[in-house]
Amino acid sequence: MIDTDVHLNNDKLFEDVETYIQKALDVGVKKMIVIGYNQRMNERAIELAERYDQIFAAVGLHPTEASSFTNADIEDWQAKISHPKVVAIGECGMDFYWDKTHHDLQEKIFSMQIETAQSRDLPLSIHMRDATEKTYEILKSYAPVKGVMHCYSGSAQMAEKFLKLGLHISLGGPVTFKNAKVPKEVAKIVPLDKLLVETDAPFLAPHPFRGKQNDSSYLPYMIEAIAKEKNLSVDTIKQHTTQNAITLFNLR
Repeated sequence: MIDTDVHLNNDKLFEDVETYIQKALDVGVKKMIVIGYNQRMNERAIELAERYDQIFAAVGLHPTEASSFTNADIEDWQAKISHPKVVAIGECGMDFYWDKTHHDLQEKIFSMQIETAQSRDLPLSIHMRDATEKTYEILKSYAPVKGVMHCYSGSAQMAEKFLKLGLHISLGGPVTFKNAKVPKEVAKIVPLDKLLVETDAPFLAPHPFRGKQNDSSYLPYMIEAIAKEKNLSVDTIKQHTTQNAITLFNLR
């Protein structure tokens, strides 16, 4: 199993990172991609990737911080992309939930990251919240797009549109929630060759740990929930999501 989005760089996990890595290894999570989103978290993601063979990094500029990024922040991000253990650009994307003001600036920074990813043949890790149509509109202008809709929260109908752009769909803790009809519908329709799994830890812990701190050792709960919705074996979901992650992120 591969956790394609975990924030071991977050203070809640970073202070005891070896414990959380070992917990993940103990349940069969062999690799983890630590996702950055600003200068400090990008630095930590790379630091962890350098320290541990099982960890890879993504570096990005998050939409909710678009208004605070300086030219120095952007230059620092650009310099980090060439690190040998950076396997993706992100989190990047659009967020109209937390930032209702700087939509044009979000789009500018998102587009810059898409163009950079395409010029370097790197996948994108895309964040989207309350901005489905706008996110799709931007991505469509760059199609085909290589990357993943991280912790996808949109509808099954929109998932099909993102898939047609060439993107993967990643599901996390919400697919396990008893009342989460939409993520379960998405799980049913995403083709096996476009499916990824993640924890987004320390956020969005799965049922029965909902509301508590999440970590990569809970990844099997997402896989089991997806297997149930697809009426397939857990091993089948493990096999496909692992191979998809290895291929998309060129994991060595």
